Amino acid sequence: MSTTAPASAPETEPTVLVETRGHLGIITLNRPRAVNAMDTEMVRRTDAALDAFARDDAVRAVLLRGAGERGLCAGGDIRALHRACTEDPEQGFAFFRAEYALDLRIAEHPQPVVAFMSGLVLGGGVGVSAPAQVRVVTETTRIGMPETGIGFSPDVAGSWHLGQAPGRTGELFALTGRHGDAADALYLGLADAYVPEERLAELARALESVADPERVADVVEGFAVEPPVSGLEEARVWVDEVFAGETVEQIRDGLIRRVEQVPEDELAAQALAAIRRNSPTGMKTALEALRRAREMSIAATLDQDFRTSGHAILGHDMAEGIRAQVVDKDRNPRWEPATLEEVTREAVLGFFAPVPGQADLGLEEAPEEPAEGA
Repeated sequence: MSTTAPASAPETEPTVLVETRGHLGIITLNRPRAVNAMDTEMVRRTDAALDAFARDDAVRAVLLRGAGERGLCAGGDIRALHRACTEDPEQGFAFFRAEYALDLRIAEHPQPVVAFMSGLVLGGGVGVSAPAQVRVVTETTRIGMPETGIGFSPDVAGSWHLGQAPGRTGELFALTGRHGDAADALYLGLADAYVPEERLAELARALESVADPERVADVVEGFAVEPPVSGLEEARVWVDEVFAGETVEQIRDGLIRRVEQVPEDELAAQALAAIRRNSPTGMKTALEALRRAREMSIAATLDQDFRTSGHAILGHDMAEGIRAQVVDKDRNPRWEPATLEEVTREAVLGFFAPVPGQADLGLEEAPEEPAEGA
């Protein structure tokens, strides 16, 4: 998800464009006025395209990209999610079921998926790009999981991806909703290659003629250049110390000390401001989810996400966060509870229980029972 609202004007073209060029299947998310924010229909069209490409022997790789100049995908359709919270929860549950299944499908697709992560790649945009086999960032990339700012916690297996990041940099991004650049995406492990924006079209043409799927990554690497140094790498010592805190309160207090000791540290100051601004319930749920996800598979994490997101739909903060950021735009959400100290451990654990009235997502296959007498 993201805080970018979709355009209200009707779409005049298909919201997902699908084509085959040579050995390359191409999926273009096509809502440029909405920074390609995804709704349920777009998810289903993307899934159908992947299914068709998987059955086409001529297709050896798949390219996922976004239309327009603003980004690959700014997340899910946030206004539709607000309607789910306030009017029709079933609509939200259906979207999450379809979206999370698509994210896993991309991770497991038989042909290598190449994601062009230009511009904004937020929330659901991370969900469809981070599991791709080859992830390409450019000088325009801005990546993040902004969910705690709109009242819930990173989904689309974001907690799994961030849980694999170096040290405690994943906690930093999960709790604060920070947007990183291409260098940050590479350092976090969310991307593989840095290619100048002006060369993406040439790279796409080169991929059309690649008959051997095992050569796809090498072809991309041939277009890659040395990326800038990530500020996260330079900040690792204090980030690891502060964000290793057992609770969000301890992390907040560590940030307060860091800002007092090093007032010129912009990263620390921005992180502290975000933790003071974001949903207390969302941040506590995010920290619990990430630390659980470190020991889980992507599929199991997506199953977990369905529970946490489902409870968020039925709760208070998601609807309130979207109202403040997108609907009324007063930027003044009234979180309930309003402080970290008021969010109980029991309340956090409740987000990891089954969603009332909903079957679990069930993407993680249960281990087979041994045969009787074996």
